[in-house]
Amino acid sequence: MDIVRLGNLQLSLFLMILIGLVLRKKNIIDEPGKRCLTDVVVNIIIPCNIIKSCLMPFEGNIFVTCSRILAAGAILQLIFMGLNHFLFNRYPDTRKKVLQYGTLVSNSGFLGYPVAEGVYGSLGLFYASVFLIPLRMVMWSVGTSYFMASHMSRRQVLQKVLTHPCLIGVYIGILIMVTQVHLPGFLTMTIKYIGNCNAAITMFIIGTILADVPFLTIFNRDSFLYSILRLLLLPALAWGVSAALHLDAVATGIAVLMTGMPAGATTAIFAARYGSDAPFATKLTVLSTVLSMFTILFWCAVLPEP
Repeated sequence: MDIVRLGNLQLSLFLMILIGLVLRKKNIIDEPGKRCLTDVVVNIIIPCNIIKSCLMPFEGNIFVTCSRILAAGAILQLIFMGLNHFLFNRYPDTRKKVLQYGTLVSNSGFLGYPVAEGVYGSLGLFYASVFLIPLRMVMWSVGTSYFMASHMSRRQVLQKVLTHPCLIGVYIGILIMVTQVHLPGFLTMTIKYIGNCNAAITMFIIGTILADVPFLTIFNRDSFLYSILRLLLLPALAWGVSAALHLDAVATGIAVLMTGMPAGATTAIFAARYGSDAPFATKLTVLSTVLSMFTILFWCAVLPEP
């Protein structure tokens, strides 16, 4: 891959994160504003970005690859659940829950989509949306059960997953791709304009998260060990699963990069809401996000050319 182009992508994302950090420090984006931006991104911008990625000519082999990507995502989530049974047993319960959830759920929904599109274009963005379906299912079932005393009913989990705005974007995008229907010009332009906001707004949100934690406090042994697992070991495992399923270069790159995203912001949110170690969860999220600026570049450099 072109190291200069990848370096420019990383610097661009990092600069947008810094802008978000400054906006939060100056209270231009306050806490309610951050929640509002997050809701807009999840419910409108990312779904439009996914639909935008599907506005391309239909090729039958895309769906063969998609089935393999979906299988890779499901296999990896099963492996991660298996690791969670023994990997963090030596930690106190409140910290163990945070590490278990952070192993299952990455920040691929925010940081992952801009990286997938920046490195692999619209096809990479579409593959990423398919790869993340098992993660979203596990996030709202097994993931939340780590924090909650009682599990959600199967019906609630199914409803939460199937009606997630990002998955609705996948449904609509696949329908457009299969039928090759031509949307009215104004509608196509609207979808593209909204979808193009994704990288900037999501990076601003990550910057607001970083701004709320004193930088020097994020460095601790447990957060660093978790970051090695999240950013290096799990993506290497994803590469192995991709090779076993004979994924092509783009699909392999998506599986590795999406798995190598930092801890999801919901790690800290759930920890605070359900009485776990919220300060540790926040530091975990921030440190893994900072280090991911380097590890994403590393993975892009070593992954096979598409």
